Amino acid sequence: MRETPRSQETAGDSRAWPPQLRPGRALAHTTGASGSGTPHRSDGRPPQTPRGARQTGPGGRSGTTPPVPGRPTPFLLAAVSAALCAVLFAVITWQIVDHGPLRALDERSGRAVVGEGPTGLTEFLADLGTMQVALPVLGAAVAYALYRRRRTQALAAVLAIALVPALVAPLKALTGRPGPLTAETGYYPSGHAATAMVAYVGAALLIGRWLMPVAALLTAATGIGLVLRGYHWPLDVLGSWCLCAVLLLLITMCTRRSSWRTPSRRTGPS
Repeated sequence: MRETPRSQETAGDSRAWPPQLRPGRALAHTTGASGSGTPHRSDGRPPQTPRGARQTGPGGRSGTTPPVPGRPTPFLLAAVSAALCAVLFAVITWQIVDHGPLRALDERSGRAVVGEGPTGLTEFLADLGTMQVALPVLGAAVAYALYRRRRTQALAAVLAIALVPALVAPLKALTGRPGPLTAETGYYPSGHAATAMVAYVGAALLIGRWLMPVAALLTAATGIGLVLRGYHWPLDVLGSWCLCAVLLLLITMCTRRSSWRTPSRRTGPS
């Protein structure tokens, strides 16, 4: 019998060449070929997840549980911020009542800056914390919120401004701190600084967060005017800001939590 003729290779040609693909059934097992059994598809579409690699949901059902939205994160952040402001307010109040070193430093710095700046400008800044100026701003924001059917937020803002005198008046009587230019007592915390912060920050929360820098600027300007005009010590203003920050954060937390619990109504396509 004749032997099958060998390919024309020489004995000295010992290099290992990669095996050549032979036509036929072997092509069916190449990557991407139809019916090859590999995870690649010939049409370029991504492969389906193998059944054994799928994660099971609750109760052993197939599929994955979607991630829960990060609701606790802003709530926790607000709670921590409120706690820090409450601690700072407690420390300031303790120093004021106990005539601590912080109060002595506050009075020295307050006397050093009283009367500084243009009188007309500082008086204007101090007047930003009066009811005649601050309340109309908050009232306009409340009306806007009611127009947008945000009744819960509007009610929260009204409640916050109503709580200002209810919180500030007893603290004034309790601390009995005299003012920078008078021996009369009842200057800690500052009612004007509290009114300005609740009104302007509350208005920004009702209209839009983009107004928050403006609200912070108006609040800070009011405190500066009160100190430069000699109406309050610096710690009177800082204590009011800490107190009102706690108030606003707590009310914001309550309104957000109630909105989370209220199921949203979804309407079908029109």
